[in-house]
Amino acid sequence: MAACAAGLGVHRLWEALPFPRFFEHALLALLALVAAWPLQRWLGWSRAAALSALWLLALCVFAGPVPMLAVAMLAAAAIAIGSLVMAGPVALVLGLALIAGTLGWLLPWPIHHRAVYALACIGLIAWRRTAIADACRSAWRHFDDAARAAPIASTAAILLLGLASTGAWLPTMQYDDVVYHLGLPWQLQETARYAMDPNLQVWALAPWAGDVLQGVAQVLAGTEARGALDGLWLGISAAAAFALVGALGGDARRRWWAVALLGSLPMCMHLAAGMQTELPAMALLPALAWLVLRDNAATGARALFAGAILFGALCGLKTMHAVAATPLLALAAWRHRVHIPWRRLPLAALVAIAMGGSSYFYAWYIAGNPVLPLLNATFHSPYFPPTDFNDKRWHAGFNSDVLWNISFDTDHYLEEADGGFGFALVALAGVWLLALRDARTRGLALVAGAAVLLPLLPLQYARYLQPGLALAIPALVVAYPLARGANAAFWALCMLNLAFATNANWMLRTGALKYTIAAAGRDAPLLERYLPERILAARLRAAGNHAGTVLLLPGSSIALAELGQHGRNMLWYSPRWEAAGIEADADPSGRAWAHLLHANRIAHVLLRPTTLTPAQRAGLQRSGAALAATAGDAQWWRIPDNAPP
Repeated sequence: MAACAAGLGVHRLWEALPFPRFFEHALLALLALVAAWPLQRWLGWSRAAALSALWLLALCVFAGPVPMLAVAMLAAAAIAIGSLVMAGPVALVLGLALIAGTLGWLLPWPIHHRAVYALACIGLIAWRRTAIADACRSAWRHFDDAARAAPIASTAAILLLGLASTGAWLPTMQYDDVVYHLGLPWQLQETARYAMDPNLQVWALAPWAGDVLQGVAQVLAGTEARGALDGLWLGISAAAAFALVGALGGDARRRWWAVALLGSLPMCMHLAAGMQTELPAMALLPALAWLVLRDNAATGARALFAGAILFGALCGLKTMHAVAATPLLALAAWRHRVHIPWRRLPLAALVAIAMGGSSYFYAWYIAGNPVLPLLNATFHSPYFPPTDFNDKRWHAGFNSDVLWNISFDTDHYLEEADGGFGFALVALAGVWLLALRDARTRGLALVAGAAVLLPLLPLQYARYLQPGLALAIPALVVAYPLARGANAAFWALCMLNLAFATNANWMLRTGALKYTIAAAGRDAPLLERYLPERILAARLRAAGNHAGTVLLLPGSSIALAELGQHGRNMLWYSPRWEAAGIEADADPSGRAWAHLLHANRIAHVLLRPTTLTPAQRAGLQRSGAALAATAGDAQWWRIPDNAPP
């Protein structure tokens, strides 16, 4: 803690403190407490339960009631499936892993219709309604008992977790989501299949388990359901940390401490605002740890296959998450060596491959590289240059002070401001050493430490550490000493994390949450301010012109994955189109651009006038392009000769 205080001073982090955003979150917390009082008094609920209901209601308002209903159906169906493997706290996450793993193999087939998904969910819910009801009653009982046993800690924990969930109130605007992750859900909604075309998006065959579940929720809702599903993943992450503390022998107060510390981490608010894989990994990794750390008497074939499903799901999210989970497998093999049914291990390995292997298989079959665009110097896929993909921004060095620098010099390890990762890595480093002394927490502390460090070996990118840090939190709170002033220090750390929370996300740091609340959940005002191309894409769909090919000129520095097979971009995500754009720009007369537009039957062009090059402007004029609509500083131009009838 003293080192953390020193780091704040040495790096002058008060200069990076986003004061207006911190006060906005404090005001939200105060309003939530005031609004929870009637529920607590009239219904006899605990304050934590009343706050949870209010945060869920707020998520319903800002993420949308229909997406919330769709995600609720998905969650109920997941419990129905997962409880067949193992009942209890892991049933929900097991079911989600099974759904993602199974549907990943079926993406090329045009079967992903709303009616198909709805009937499947309704059928599962009707069939397993007793198991679902039992799971919900058990979860409520554990929640309520723990909340009443530690009322202050539970209130603070739900406040912090609720504030983290405000990231899910925002529309989808983060760069990776817009240029890549939205592609699969939108294609499932519009065409009932996923085209898997690496010509248009070099990441099209990358691990997709998280996006598959986003697609299921979106197809069920008939609209984007990212915020609602992110809220579910955040809740599962908190529940997994809560249950893991219990497995380590922690009391109710320490269980809520784990939820509070998790909710205070700036990256939780950041991840709730997007579609990155680290959010579901924060749920899957502690769930796998819970399986490992239970009593030996509770192990057996069911636990083995449950672990295989969860590990396979981590592979299906991102190879990095599987690497981070490998030490957990070693701990499981040692801890349960007497009880593991070793003869069934090959079958469990096949289950893991089935759950997480679909994207790797299709990438190898279609592109010749199972991890395209990674390691292409080895696989030589024609869809990417024969070099290993490498983002040079994140090679600050794997040094002894890397965790210190990630905490205080964050902008060299993340595309955000200093302090945006939070300060638990430094402030609780001493507690991690104490966790190594405690027999209850030693194993988890070791594997969590490995899960934090392993992602840093290939590149030093802060976001990849988040699942490992979430895994470490239960061990840290159980080992946390109760010396004089320790309680105050713990809550001071949570408040410090919260104060810098919006430094983890450019949208939150620039006041997007305030604009979302002012717009009463409508996406258009924020999109027009931050990402007007998405408004134009929606108008293209509404006008019925989405059958025509849409080109985003390179000056916009964006690609719209939601356009699916109709969209073209000239960024590095599409190497052939990028090369064609560079070649066309070399002709100032515009003839090359006009030829490119005509030869590829480009019917619509999205651009930003301020970044339009003379060659592009001349090419549009030669093509007879006409301005169709404007949103913010973006424009939609129609090319009549190329538009479909």
